[in-house]
Amino acid sequence: ILLGPPGSGKGTQSAFLAETLGIPAISTGCILRAGCASGSRQGKSLSKLLAAGNLASDEVVNELVARRLSEPECERGFILDGYPRTLAQADFLRGLLSKLRLPEPAILHFVASAETLVHRVSGRRQCASCGRIYNVYFHPPDVAGRCDADGGKLSQRADDRESVVMERLAIYERTTKPLVDYYRRGDFHSIDAEADQASVREALQSALANAAVHA
Repeated sequence: ILLGPPGSGKGTQSAFLAETLGIPAISTGCILRAGCASGSRQGKSLSKLLAAGNLASDEVVNELVARRLSEPECERGFILDGYPRTLAQADFLRGLLSKLRLPEPAILHFVASAETLVHRVSGRRQCASCGRIYNVYFHPPDVAGRCDADGGKLSQRADDRESVVMERLAIYERTTKPLVDYYRRGDFHSIDAEADQASVREALQSALANAAVHA
């Protein structure tokens, strides 16, 4: 489980770990956004909720995760990015893992300052054509508002606006941070998410080499 606030780099590092370990990376954020794009009544409701910086209900998220973890490709293991986010979800996951006869998870806790997180998320821009991601603070395009690769227009996701990011961080503090205490007594590893990507990857590999789940 990759545990940490929005902008801490969980998405980037989950892709790296998935390739390294040969297991799927499961992002509840991507699952929820796909639901938003479905055009269904539930999708439209989710879209409004996420655009305002709020979280989907435990019931909805648990259902999506349970369905995904029951697929054959998850039998050898998986990476969870963005789940669980509440103590209720953590309790549900513990029961689900037991039902699926899977071990207790290794927890990788990404730690970064609020200032860094706001700049990372609110500065994020994505090309509408190729999907390439930039950051106006850390990795700006050569031409403002345009993709270096194909000249496509760069846009900001509704839930990446600074006011929404601040609300997302506030929600994290209220609901998700207690998970640190919940999981700390288990196979728990803190990661300095403010370090460069190479250093973070080294820290992740070191943590997993000592993780009980891989013993």
